[in-house]
Order: sequence, then C-alpha cells, then structure tokens
Amino acid sequence: MASQGLSRLVLLTWTFLGVSNVLSDPTYETYYLEQKIDHFGFFEDATFRQRYLVSDTRWKKPGGPILFYTGNEGDITLFSNNTGFMWDIAEELGAMLVFAEHRYYGESMPYGNLSYSDPKHLNYLTSEQALADFAVLIRFMKESTEAKHSPVIAIGGSYGGMLAAWMRMKYPQYVVGALAASAPIWQFEDLVPCDLYYQIVTNDFKKSGSGCAESITKSWAAINRMAESDDGIRWLSSAFHLCSPLKSKEEVMAMKSWLSETWVNLAMVDYPYPASFLEPLPAWPIKEVCKYLKNPDLADKELLQNIFEAINVYYNYTGETPCLNTSQTAVGSLSDFGWSYQACTEMVMPFCSDGVNDMFEPQKWDFDAFSDECYKQWGVRPREKWIRTVYGGKNISAASNIIFSNGDLDPWSAGGVKQSLSDSLVAILIPDGAHHLDLRSNNPYDPKSVIQARALEVAYIKKWIQEYRQQLNI
Repeated sequence: MASQGLSRLVLLTWTFLGVSNVLSDPTYETYYLEQKIDHFGFFEDATFRQRYLVSDTRWKKPGGPILFYTGNEGDITLFSNNTGFMWDIAEELGAMLVFAEHRYYGESMPYGNLSYSDPKHLNYLTSEQALADFAVLIRFMKESTEAKHSPVIAIGGSYGGMLAAWMRMKYPQYVVGALAASAPIWQFEDLVPCDLYYQIVTNDFKKSGSGCAESITKSWAAINRMAESDDGIRWLSSAFHLCSPLKSKEEVMAMKSWLSETWVNLAMVDYPYPASFLEPLPAWPIKEVCKYLKNPDLADKELLQNIFEAINVYYNYTGETPCLNTSQTAVGSLSDFGWSYQACTEMVMPFCSDGVNDMFEPQKWDFDAFSDECYKQWGVRPREKWIRTVYGGKNISAASNIIFSNGDLDPWSAGGVKQSLSDSLVAILIPDGAHHLDLRSNNPYDPKSVIQARALEVAYIKKWIQEYRQQLNI
C-alpha cells in the first residue's frame, strides 16, 4: 500500500458521502450549537459552533419522528441538497429532517482557520468525538416540548452510514434505529479480505463490456514501458491531455494512482441514470467507458489512447474540460484532506490487489510503510486496531434496530454487513446497486431492487417508531 501513496488511500476511503440526486428546492433553516471541543477530557474546556440544518415543514408535531443525518466528510449542505431519500419519505412519516455537520468539515471548525494547522489542533478529529456531538445535539433538540417524545432515526451513507450504525450502538437512548447505507464497518484489520474491494471493481468492468477489464489490466505495463524514455513520458502527457506535463517516472507512478482512483470512482457511481455527484456522468457510466476498451491486444499507444478516451467519459463528459489534472483527486466536493488525517489515525482500512483476480497492479498492504507515510504527512501514527476495539468488529449481536444496505456493484460492500445477524440487525442487498443508491431520490430508471429496498427500509423505520410509542404509551 505504501507505494500507492496516501492520495490513493484517501480516495479509496471516501468517495462516497451518502449523496443522491440534487433537489430543486430543499427548504431548511441553518442553526449552530456550542459543542465541547473535547467531550471526554476536562482540561480542554473550549467550545466550537457545530452547524446543523433543519427542515420541519412536514413534521407532525408534537412527537413526530426525527430523521437525523449523521454527517460525514464534507460540507453538510451537500448532504442536505442531495440525500433525496430522506426528503422523499418525510411527508409519509410526518418527519422533521436534521442534517448534522461533522466536526472539522464545512463550517464546523473547532479552531477556525487553525483547525488543520498542526496535529495538536487536529487531535479532536475522531469518530468518537463526532458521535458525541450528535448525541449532545439530539439531546438538545429533544429538550424542546414539541420534540420530547419524538423518536429519532439515524441515517447515513458510507462513512456517514458507519456513524449511523455506531450511533445506535453507542447511544441507543437517543436513536431508536439506524439506516446504515453502504457502510463498510468491517473494512478493518483482517475482518474481510483486503483484496475483495478491488475484485468487486473489476467485476463491474467485466460485466459492462467484453475486453474492458482486460484492457485496463494491460494498460499498466503499457504505461510502464512508455515511462522508460523521456519521449514516452512526453507522449503520455500529450495523449492524456494533461494540464501539467509529466517530468519523471515518479510522476508517472502518481498518474497510475490517479487512474486507479478513476476506475474505483466509476464503480461507486455506476448509476442507472445520468448523475452529477462526483462528475457529470451518463447513465451506466461504466458501459460508456467500456465502449472504448473492447480490444486489450492493441499496441501500447493505441491501447493507451483508448484508455484516455475511457477516462474522458468521467472527467469530460460535458466536453468543457480543456485538460486533465492528475494532481486533483476525483472526489468532487468531498474533503479528502480531512479524511486523509482520519485514515492516518483511526480509520485504517487495509486494501490490496494481486493483479490476477483484479485489474489493478499488485499492491500488498504494508501497515508499517503506511504508518511512515502518515507520520511524514501529519506527524501522527495510525492505530490499526482501535476501531475494532471501540466498535466491536463483528461482535455486534448485542445491538439492535440497524439496517445495513449494500449494492452489489459497490466496492464498499466488501466491508459491509451483507447477512442479517438477528431479527433487528438486518442486511438488505441491492442487485444492480452502486454506492448507497437507496439514499438517492426516487427515479423512473431505478432498478426494481432499489425500489423494494427503500420500501423495506421505510417499513422497518415505521416499526421502530411504533415500538417506541408503545413503550411510552403514546
């Protein structure tokens, strides 16, 4: 993994927000709550303003349910404007919608402009502190007379889905249930094989066109051969229309990581209709990409010209991009900078590839080398065993009322819960579903599988609400 660099890890670790179709008119009010910078110690007594968004136009008060989005690594308005599932079901449930911003993202900066200045100021960027923020916010909201008896459902996608599940596990007194969409809570230590993620990406390309995955497999050696000469490096810069010409073999290595990230992102956003979350893309974008990758047996330059045409679908489908920038990650509006720190502290997710069962270059997971990279960038060492220690790994049978949904096209399903663990720890599988497709707005082109998944999710949410009200005799 060390040779892949932190940039590849960051992409792997969150291209995923829980984001859906953009809403034309999301109506919400913006609020701020004073939160402790450190919930678990007593020396640091400073506070910061956590931003949260509220839409109560469909709320049946008093006591109507609250759908609480556990924000992840990005500006919370992005989630509010794009998580269509919550808006779609608000009327049916008579629910208030709350979107809580994760500390150190968007406007919720514990130390203002100094928040990312050094490891000392970043010390409180953890999932545990974020969950505590959410718990304090929910308690604050439920102190209102109209929300005192409101059942709260945690909802999130990707890292936000992990937080939703962990919220129910750690603070069951505040949330009666959780929908954890595309939440890879087992992508830690050796809970799942480290190569499964890349195998799923590869299978997506294999299913989308004959010769497609094989073309990508052969492209790595072709790039390596071109990088053997200065003329070859110059040709790569020209053929791929790069904004900054490549100058060395090291920069060619970085370009290959950038290409890997692109293939991964395409797998995550392989939606059945046009979407613009990461980049403006057509319906079933991998099928469009694979139209250019039908012949893996071409000569190097011809093959790589086709690779360029393929990635151009991702970066320049609109035809308005003059050149491609390999120094920019492919995650659109996500904050890969903040996630890089989180991946270098507690969110240590092993990834590997073998180049045989997947279409990527062989890369072993090397924790020690990864740790050295983290220390070089952030001045901290990752704790590879901490998440399993604090959240239980696969030993979560004591928890209840959590839905784990995963699409079979989504590489993050590799670390997801794909079999029900009890009557109330429920796994929902979505054939032909990419990354948290169920959190997106209803669409005429939705596959039947996601329509059924959403209906089942709503049924469980109603069940949890009913059980909560029965307990309170209301």
